[in-house]
Amino acid sequence: MFAHAVKRALRKNKTLRYGVPMLLLIVGGSFGLREFSQIRYDAVKIKIDPELEKKLKMNKVSLESEYEKIKDSAFDDWKNIRGPRPWEDPDLLQRQNPEIRNTKTT
Repeated sequence: MFAHAVKRALRKNKTLRYGVPMLLLIVGGSFGLREFSQIRYDAVKIKIDPELEKKLKMNKVSLESEYEKIKDSAFDDWKNIRGPRPWEDPDLLQRQNPEIRNTKTT
């Protein structure tokens, strides 16, 4: 009988029904956000392998260097080639359209 009275009080009291879960969500969310934002600062502290760091410094690729590579390319003679859809067989599609085999795709 006591349990029935408690259930009825919880159902009727709007503070307990809506307010407490909202407060739990806000407080729990702040703790969760603190943990997730801490990951960003922990990732900065991780040291990279020196060999990998040297490799990364040697491979300097800039927008200007890539532009210089493709600046003299002619894009007037390109052809739009449809790739296979996930449910299609790529070999079957290439056999149907022989132009695909003859064009350079790099």
